[in-house]
Amino acid sequence: MKTVNVGIINVTGYIGIDLARLLCQHPGVKLVSVTGRSTAGQKLGEVFPHMAGIDLTIESELGEVDLAFSALPHGDSAEAVVQALERDIRVIDMSADFRLKDAEEYQRWYKVAHHAPELLGEAVYGLPELHRAEISGARLIANPGCYPTSAILALAPALREGLIEPDIIIDSKSGLSGAGRTLALHVHFAEANENVSAYGLDGHRHLPEIVQELRIQAGNNPISVTFVPHLIPLTRGMLSSCYARFHKETGVDEIRELYRDFYGDEQFVRVVDKPPQTKQTLGSNFCLIHPTVDSAMGRLIVISCIDNLVKGGAGQAIQNMNLILGYPEGMGLGAVAIYP
Repeated sequence: MKTVNVGIINVTGYIGIDLARLLCQHPGVKLVSVTGRSTAGQKLGEVFPHMAGIDLTIESELGEVDLAFSALPHGDSAEAVVQALERDIRVIDMSADFRLKDAEEYQRWYKVAHHAPELLGEAVYGLPELHRAEISGARLIANPGCYPTSAILALAPALREGLIEPDIIIDSKSGLSGAGRTLALHVHFAEANENVSAYGLDGHRHLPEIVQELRIQAGNNPISVTFVPHLIPLTRGMLSSCYARFHKETGVDEIRELYRDFYGDEQFVRVVDKPPQTKQTLGSNFCLIHPTVDSAMGRLIVISCIDNLVKGGAGQAIQNMNLILGYPEGMGLGAVAIYP
């Protein structure tokens, strides 16, 4: 097997360093270049001692690679993506810069003008379970957000089959790593420990991404989504509870059979008989989904669990990389959850 050289733009965030952790164990690639803005010139193992076994220096510019992951924040990532594409480097972008197809919608939610709107039509939304064929031939992948990953996978089967009304509620809870490494008062230990807080009630940036992709699953028909995210005192983990009314009476056996058929061939989505817990996905690339029925109210309930940094970030990016490179989709991603 030919080894492919890969690089990470901005390795110093939580997603960037989790990418490095997974890539250094991948048998089909070699991590040869990592960049960072404030840490350029330092050894990767000096900044992250658990990565001391990788003899790499953090550089200010990306080296010679065949494929790159951009883990820069939104707004900054698009410019780096353009530079990489001009060098004929395939890119998987971890930011939100290429997830939305409408540049005006992007500017409305992210408060900056898009740096490369001409690439929005080309970028492929990198949720493999729903866009596998498009991903395989792409040179630019928009890796999904963590909240959208958990919610879209939870609701896609029911929407695709037209079983639910287009008025959906998504209640999601995320570990604190989802907020990134930048210091902020709300993620200080004394503020976040033993505490649960809702935020983004006036509109979270992942909402338009969720609506865009769920609308596709609904046959491009209009849908209405209420999305309420919460921070919980965990480092990693995400649990989404999704609710929608059925068009007609539907039993729990019928809905679970539908979900098992829909995801039956998927390596990283498991339909489970009991409500999943965040610890059951810790450190893994799996999404655990539990669909059930509130028969008294005629409502679908779906619980979805992921590790927000793996299936919600770095692991999904490697899943996309494997598809682009023609490797088995699960290569390098076989780790089971860490328990307890």
